[in-house]
Amino acid sequence: MTWVKICGITNLDDALVAVEAGANAVGFVFYEKSPRYVTAEIARAIVEKLPAEIEKVGVFAGESMEHSIEAGSYAGLDALQLYLMTFPKLQGNTLHTRALGSRLKIYPALPVSMFVGEGSKNAAAFSMGPSNVLDTLFLDSGNSHLPGGTGKRFDWQKSAVAVRELGEHQHVVVAGGLTPENVGEAVGILRPWGVDVASGVESRPGKKDPEKVRAFVHAVREMDQKAG
Repeated sequence: MTWVKICGITNLDDALVAVEAGANAVGFVFYEKSPRYVTAEIARAIVEKLPAEIEKVGVFAGESMEHSIEAGSYAGLDALQLYLMTFPKLQGNTLHTRALGSRLKIYPALPVSMFVGEGSKNAAAFSMGPSNVLDTLFLDSGNSHLPGGTGKRFDWQKSAVAVRELGEHQHVVVAGGLTPENVGEAVGILRPWGVDVASGVESRPGKKDPEKVRAFVHAVREMDQKAG
């Protein structure tokens, strides 16, 4: 079953809608320039009212690892999603060591462009290692200037081989421009371990549309059934 994360949660009502719809995880954005930004205090108040089985993920960009861990721990999160292009000192063994030193799972996030075209050789070689706290990679349509949260889809057909190769070494979650109308197609082409959505299920930035959230999860589950 495809893992589904509803990201950019800013209030309890939206979080509960995601839970009721059957999402596996909810995400909180700690990037201050985002219209979906929440403080650790706000996230904590929401997290305390959610079922334990729902994974709570904090999204961080441009902060130190220490700050991210501190905020995530205070908010009661299960995992940190780190846009690595804004964490230049957290490559390779450093990231792995920091992950092992925290109870939080660490989910690196990178632009899919790093693994397509001239970067295709990176896909076969890229592996985050055996640690169960560092086993999930997020792929988005971002770049060095805007690492994620673009709301734009990447070329699924051109990226399919890279996603499958990356998936041989770790779980792969795809994001960027997903909607209830196209997520089934994305899952069918890419066969990712998980999908991540924010703007595609909103009525306005920072506010989820309950019907879109339900339709998104439903579309993923329909494709899961077809894939058998």
